[in-house]
Amino acid sequence: MMRVYSDKVNVQKKPYYNDRFWVAPQVPRFEVESDAVFAADVAHLKEKFDIKEAYIEKDQLVVYINPNDNVEVLQTLRDELSYNFLSEHSAIDWLAKSGEFEIFYQMLSTCKKKRMRVKCFIKEKEVLKSVTSLYNSANWAEREMYDMFGVIISGHPYMKRLLMPDDWYDHPLRKTYPLQGDEAAQWYEIDKIFGKEYRDIIGPEERDSARINEEDTYRFARIHHEVAFGAKPSSEPTFTDYQEEGGVFIVKKLKKADAKILKERP
Repeated sequence: MMRVYSDKVNVQKKPYYNDRFWVAPQVPRFEVESDAVFAADVAHLKEKFDIKEAYIEKDQLVVYINPNDNVEVLQTLRDELSYNFLSEHSAIDWLAKSGEFEIFYQMLSTCKKKRMRVKCFIKEKEVLKSVTSLYNSANWAEREMYDMFGVIISGHPYMKRLLMPDDWYDHPLRKTYPLQGDEAAQWYEIDKIFGKEYRDIIGPEERDSARINEEDTYRFARIHHEVAFGAKPSSEPTFTDYQEEGGVFIVKKLKKADAKILKERP
């Protein structure tokens, strides 16, 4: 049975958060020639590949390449330019803006003490070649990118979801994915673990990470009014010492009641 269609345009603007789409000021960019090491690296890459754009941002080199060259570029960086570590690899969703994902590889050269970021754009259904043969750290990164964004990777040794269940619908880090999930997401664990007949007994999963219910002592603890797990909430204040009974024999026990709050630095 197919799911009921729902309009997902600007779906993440619909919740009550009002600062989610604040745009940070542009980070300053500098010419590659301002750093001799980066200038040499870019010149070496340009001899072999089509470098679409290159600049320095926050002391890191940023290079845009053709997505079809990703494996060859990273192999050159590893074997010829000493970028021996892939520390991060993921995607950015620009589907609503241009129908593309922005793919980035965060590289580190431990001998040069330099960092660079290799970037490229691919269409939504475009297949990207795996770089796991070059960097083992790409294994889980590529699986996570497929799981969270739906980016298709070819040549990966085990291309399955990494975080979400195999039968999960859609990809949670896409901007069209509702922040609180859909109805199926709210009932997924109840249905899988207990069965649909327990829906009325347990209730839907609360997926709004910003919601706090002081009356719910199963999921929340009210500071200074803590009670046992699942007990009724209490308005009576509680006091917790900073050290357990017995403590450490060479450390003076500090009680919360003895603490003082300074109005200004001494």
